Amino acid sequence: MKMKSLIGNYLPLAMNAMEKCSFPLSFLAYEGADIESWRTTTKAKVMELLAYQADECPLQASVDRSYVKDGLVVEHVSYEQPFGPRTEGILLYPSEREGKLPAVVALHDHGGFKYFGKEKLVELDDEPEIITEFKQAAYEGSSWATKLAKRGYVVFVPDVFLWGSRKLDAESVTEEFVQPVLHAEPGSRAYIEAYNQFSGEHESMIAKTLFLAGTTWTGIMAYEDRRAVDYLLTRPEVDGDRIGCGGLSGGGLRTIFLAGLDDRIKCSVCIGFMSTNREVVAHRIQRHTWMMHVPHLSAYLDMPDIISLNGTGAVMVQYDIDDPLWTIEGQEESDRKLKGIYEKMGAGDHYRGLFYPGPHKFDNQMQEDAFQWFDQWLCNANDTVL
Repeated sequence: MKMKSLIGNYLPLAMNAMEKCSFPLSFLAYEGADIESWRTTTKAKVMELLAYQADECPLQASVDRSYVKDGLVVEHVSYEQPFGPRTEGILLYPSEREGKLPAVVALHDHGGFKYFGKEKLVELDDEPEIITEFKQAAYEGSSWATKLAKRGYVVFVPDVFLWGSRKLDAESVTEEFVQPVLHAEPGSRAYIEAYNQFSGEHESMIAKTLFLAGTTWTGIMAYEDRRAVDYLLTRPEVDGDRIGCGGLSGGGLRTIFLAGLDDRIKCSVCIGFMSTNREVVAHRIQRHTWMMHVPHLSAYLDMPDIISLNGTGAVMVQYDIDDPLWTIEGQEESDRKLKGIYEKMGAGDHYRGLFYPGPHKFDNQMQEDAFQWFDQWLCNANDTVL
């Protein structure tokens, strides 16, 4: 009986190419002693492959709405991007605070749910039932950005390219692709579900358009997340030397590139998004979004290598043992690689990999472990941590 694969009898071709990827820019292959020199050279190569050089664009940020809820100041903010609508985000911090606080960029997931972005992580009044259901499945019902802010942090949750306020305007797309969306009542559950289906099916159109234009979806994503840090640094509540980031799934992918490329990130938690590329190519490529694909990056680095570009910053990776997005072999090999990298850097305690039973998720126990990691690396003795 013939072996089956997603690309049939040509899987051996892909695996042969994958086996030739020796990841020469991995710190495990680095023969020098200067970590910063390795980081500078390798980050430059990643930025070259991401191939997104944004036009200069002032933030022109504004606070569009502000209120106090359950001991937190909640600000709905927005700022400009070089193209498309303004990015909207939600900023949360304790209403009773003293001095500058540590900050975390909370990166929303992909979730096959592009109609909303930031709302998936924040506790809001009049929450749509479809978001409540999503939170229950992905986050054990928690609004984890709100929980973390109540612990004593400034937490910023921005929409990213193609989600929420930055989503593709269905009415601007050629009708043949969006008929189910246009026939539903805007804002209704039927509309949201139709939009999410359309936007998922349209990913290949986005990706191949950007590739042929000489850029990448990942490059745009990574730029917008670095811009979120730019915004945080304009805020008087934030201690700019104590900024972290984290997220589940697509938020984990965003964490990999934000932590790996931005020196301002001192601590990160990547949840449900880590594997060796070999295992993805062999067994799991069908599970993944186009937003993770950077042409030729595997010729230089494996997935764990990218987040290790944070250097001796603190990195936690949370793995779900029964996660259908990854093989357990790919997750375990990633964990071994990251341990090896940080031990070679002389910073073994700056990496922690944790494995949890169950499927793709960021449940309450995982959240508590992540929050304690942020506390360990971002909080001072005089911070109030609840």
